[in-house]
Amino acid sequence: MSNDKIVIKGARENNLKNIDVEIPRNKFVIMTGVSGSGKTSLAFDTIYAEGQRRYMESLSAYARQFLGNSEKPDVDSIEGLSPAISIDQKTTHNNPRSTVGTVTEIYDYLRLLYARIGVPYCPDHNEPIEGQTIKQMVDRIMEIEDKTRIMICAPVVVNKKGTHKDLLESLRSEGYVRVRVDGEIKYIEDVKLLDKNIKHTIDVVVDRIVKSNDRSRLNDSLESALKLGKGMALVCYNNEEILFSENFSCKICGFSVPTLEPRLFSFNAPLGACETCKGLGVTQKVNLNYLMPDKTKTIRQGGIAYYKNIIVKENIEWLRFKALLDHYHIDIDKPLNQMTKKEMRIICEGADEPISYTITSKNGNSYNKTEYIEGVCKLIERRYAETTSSFSREWYGSFLSESTCPTCGGKRLNRQALSVRVGGKNIYEWTQMSIKQALEFMDHLELTPKQQEISKLILKEIRERCQFLNNVGLNYLTLDRLAGTLSGGEAQRIRLATQIGSHLSGVLYVLDEPSIGLHQRDNARLIESLKAMRDLGNSLIVVEHDEETMMESDYIIDIGPYAGIHGGELVACGTPQEIMKNENSITGNYLSKRWSIPIPEKRRKGNGKYLEIVGATQNNLKNIDVKIPLGTLCVVTGVSGSGKSSLVNEVLTKGIQAALGRTRVEPGACKKIKGLKNIDKIIDISQDPIGRTPRSNPATYTGVFDDIRELFAQTNDAKMRGYDKGRFSFNVKGGRCEACQGDGILKISMHFLPDVYVPCDVCEGKRYNEETLAVTYKGKNIYDVLEMSVEESVEFFKNVPKIAHRLKTLQDVGLGYVKLGQSATTLSGGEAQRVKLASELQRKATGKTLFVLDEPTTGLHTHDVKKLMEVLMRIVDNGDTVIVIEHNLDVIKCADYIIDLGPEGGDEGGQLIVSGSVDEVIACEKSYTGQYLKKVMEG
Repeated sequence: MSNDKIVIKGARENNLKNIDVEIPRNKFVIMTGVSGSGKTSLAFDTIYAEGQRRYMESLSAYARQFLGNSEKPDVDSIEGLSPAISIDQKTTHNNPRSTVGTVTEIYDYLRLLYARIGVPYCPDHNEPIEGQTIKQMVDRIMEIEDKTRIMICAPVVVNKKGTHKDLLESLRSEGYVRVRVDGEIKYIEDVKLLDKNIKHTIDVVVDRIVKSNDRSRLNDSLESALKLGKGMALVCYNNEEILFSENFSCKICGFSVPTLEPRLFSFNAPLGACETCKGLGVTQKVNLNYLMPDKTKTIRQGGIAYYKNIIVKENIEWLRFKALLDHYHIDIDKPLNQMTKKEMRIICEGADEPISYTITSKNGNSYNKTEYIEGVCKLIERRYAETTSSFSREWYGSFLSESTCPTCGGKRLNRQALSVRVGGKNIYEWTQMSIKQALEFMDHLELTPKQQEISKLILKEIRERCQFLNNVGLNYLTLDRLAGTLSGGEAQRIRLATQIGSHLSGVLYVLDEPSIGLHQRDNARLIESLKAMRDLGNSLIVVEHDEETMMESDYIIDIGPYAGIHGGELVACGTPQEIMKNENSITGNYLSKRWSIPIPEKRRKGNGKYLEIVGATQNNLKNIDVKIPLGTLCVVTGVSGSGKSSLVNEVLTKGIQAALGRTRVEPGACKKIKGLKNIDKIIDISQDPIGRTPRSNPATYTGVFDDIRELFAQTNDAKMRGYDKGRFSFNVKGGRCEACQGDGILKISMHFLPDVYVPCDVCEGKRYNEETLAVTYKGKNIYDVLEMSVEESVEFFKNVPKIAHRLKTLQDVGLGYVKLGQSATTLSGGEAQRVKLASELQRKATGKTLFVLDEPTTGLHTHDVKKLMEVLMRIVDNGDTVIVIEHNLDVIKCADYIIDLGPEGGDEGGQLIVSGSVDEVIACEKSYTGQYLKKVMEG
């Protein structure tokens, strides 16, 4: 066997038809084909899966029990396989603590940098601070005007929970023990109270209680406290505190910083995290729009949603709140929008003073109490934080929304961490810079010779990682950007940059459309990065549809010719030039321009009505005004990070949803949106899953399954047995298999291991019981119908117009290969988006509907894009409006109207570069989109 090839024989995974293929090693290889052709089955489900399986088998049985066992893919043999790494589009970092900085490990190096060369500054006096001598500390204490008894304390246990009883008892002879219990500081003298009261963090132990004018005793006590507290001591007097430090302490106000270490700068560590938000940067606060959705209502009418169902029940909780309202003479029959500011504050925050009240329950028991009564907002926020019940947490959470932390202002860190600067910036200010700005900042960073020597290697690592991100078109991202807000393409390119930085060789990388979300201008840099990985001695298999990427590759493997049962064959393989000459290859036909997506002969002018966004400032948008002609295909484009999603998804979509009555929507920032009367419905066709459980599928989502069940209920077999429509549902008792409750699979809980799913051994995965499966229509039972592809079912139900019409819409959007009963969880983002589009196409056009699509060409071959454009054109021809965020030039060239944002990404973006027709965009010299569009139109 040659060492320069990966040789695959007899690949049959999913729809692959026993294919043999040879893939050159250490080359940049593209795997392409129409959607559903089998390219992903070959790249990920066969090649990568086998690489993973072999790696797992090399581990010990002990290790495999934690990682699980991988099944062997359906293939005869694979030879020449290297260790495989998959870089797909799944965003795995939905943890609110994950940021671009933490995912790329840049933040870890930044923390080390600040710990080693950072200079603390007093936040109040803006002066560099350094350690104090005991004499300076004593001098400051003796300046206290009233010569009172003071306590000198030393930190003992910091940021560690527990009673620490043994430690406290050993220190008991030193004086009072000062502890923090549930956030409240207490002084404990009686050791017997330790177990009862101390359940959380011990803050400090009192070392001495002395007079503030006794210099000798002060000196001795401070020495003792500093030794016990590892260089830190706290002086407490008259409810005031001064923290002294031998390391860093302000000479004017005493502001102190502990020893600089990397964990001080971590918002995930108690030492550095903001105490209020625990390092999240946000707190959960009651949103009055959720709590009081209709402020024209009174409290009695249910204006406060939290109480609306319990007012009539007169339960204890309502009576307690009613006592608060009665004390302040707040009328429960007064509309909420007529309440004074003070009344609304009482309702939300609660009493200013203890209230004495009596409550009589329904069974006649009376309760007399005197207490501060909480307002409804305080009550909900407290209970949300305290409850351990998922049901209660969801209920209280329904009234909450994220609010910037009032203590740290969203910076996540405490004052001590934020007081340390490098190059005049604290670590939060550094993470707010874009990758491009950070690279420029490091180029001009002024350091002392000592700092340069210490930080040389750290800065090298930070610079290299930033440069990798820059090279894959992510220079607009900031390091504090939440990982969960990244698109699939952005997340994939971050992982790609991390792999480039690892400098591995001899690895097989399998990538899934890395060009997604990337403007043509940035494509060249991505391709150079991929080539750099290849040149390190790695093999790259890239599932891709982008023509420029294909033309720059070493080798192309075209799978097809079509989707589903019509695919799964090796159509062509060779260099890009060889593929272009192959007339049997759909890919080759498009690359050679024998086939193309036609440019529309006529452009629509619209129906004369407009939507107008005035003063949009969401995220990086620079107070822009944008006009959108209705009755057109409008494409919003611009380089990555230019503000397209902010404008369309945040400002326009959410603004219209809020105007149409969606209460739990926070519209993006803008002055106003004009022309809302011209829209009666907005349909946001995102790439979110069509369902979160295996029960959801294309048939149920589009509603065609209801019609199919109705048809089965009308058969003679069903009528004879007395079966109605519900008998053919796998979601209710009756016709389904009760062993698996209609799932067709059984979930086996593995405790700390991932759950395992196995086919139901009663129904053998068919979901229904034998009696239901005995009913057939044209020789097929209900399970057989769910197993049909959309294409097969269109032919099967051609004589049932209602069903045929719905199925035809699924076929029209390019999903003819998908099974009717295919689990929603197995559909890609692009497939889910097209299922939603098909569902909406079944409705009658109103002429006032706005369709919004975000990069609908994701995962689509040029041949599929052609079908998609036909569908979008049909929607607009029916009188409705389509707005598409897109980089694909084949889509952009078909637009009636283009909105181009830029000029760059991040802070340098957010401007309206040009808006108008294709010709107007091409004529704009400042438009990057126009430059590339010109080449396409000329071609």
